[in-house]
Amino acid sequence: MDTSPSREPIPYVERSRSYYLAQGYDNPYNWAQHDEVPFTRLSKPLSQARLGLVTTASIYRPDLADQGPGAPYNAEAKFYRVYSLPSSERPDLRISHVGYDRVHTHADDLDAYFPLAHLQQFQREGRIGSLTPRFHGAPTNRSQRTTVEQDAPEILARLREDGAEAAVLVPI
Repeated sequence: MDTSPSREPIPYVERSRSYYLAQGYDNPYNWAQHDEVPFTRLSKPLSQARLGLVTTASIYRPDLADQGPGAPYNAEAKFYRVYSLPSSERPDLRISHVGYDRVHTHADDLDAYFPLAHLQQFQREGRIGSLTPRFHGAPTNRSQRTTVEQDAPEILARLREDGAEAAVLVPI
């Protein structure tokens, strides 16, 4: 089997539908759709705004099997509650708990899927005003209801506590 990277587009939506049907679900995965979203234009330039960072990466826990770069999918490493950590420190975050294309991409560069260092550099350069004192982790438990009714409001409350005027979501 050829596992070399291809330049062809990855049929992610179709692969996800097929995966859920193969798992025994009686209907294909339904993608979230929101006809109305509460996004607002910034009232000031990004260079003056306080920016929050939200990720779906998981905090590394050595007791939960292989989570290193190239690790197979690891459901044990999933998390089910919003977490917050200081934006001033480089965390040890991993992505073995999510299904991503392990043939065409890799997980050995934290900066590739968690841009905290880049945002800190943008702050030093004046491209963004400042970062919030914490970043926040959003669970990926595949429940739209839990995400909308529990996790998103919790993250919004934490971003507001931190004085965020904008947020960047980096989903894995």
